Amino acid sequence: MKYRLAEAMKECMRHSPVEKITVKEITETCGTTRQTFYRNFQDKYDLVNWYFDKILLESFEHMGEGKTVREGLVNKFHYIEKEKLFFKAAFKNDDQNNLRDHDFHLILKFYTERIEQKSGRTMSVHLRFLLEMYCQGSVYMTVQWVFGRIEGTPEQLAESLIAAMPEELAGVFKELELL
Repeated sequence: MKYRLAEAMKECMRHSPVEKITVKEITETCGTTRQTFYRNFQDKYDLVNWYFDKILLESFEHMGEGKTVREGLVNKFHYIEKEKLFFKAAFKNDDQNNLRDHDFHLILKFYTERIEQKSGRTMSVHLRFLLEMYCQGSVYMTVQWVFGRIEGTPEQLAESLIAAMPEELAGVFKELELL
């Protein structure tokens, strides 16, 4: 049901920005009820974030099995490319529970877990600062790419983001064989 609702949301996004789409429109497009919608999601932004999680998890699923940050980023950007309409509409929204913030927290958590698992220790406050700054910049540049404000292939964008990584953070990623 969640995937059916996500497909309905994507269909609605073809015609309207996220902030103008109602739960009623989503359920009518899906052929279900509001009750079913609210059994699965808190609101339309929860649906957008859930769908994004699925895409992000798919794109990073093998990274913990020895793949690199570059490979994870390239996979993520290929998924985004396939779902460009969804991401363009979702990234336009700055309301509550928005995708940009959600993406930041998800990526920060993902990298934090990888660093702490591989190193066997909690990150320092300083390293956490560098990682947060990098993740914010990564989300910002991803949004710019989705909107066509910067050009490049998924591979080129991944390379640019890696090149922009703070030197100390890149050193940690290399040491842990994540880069």
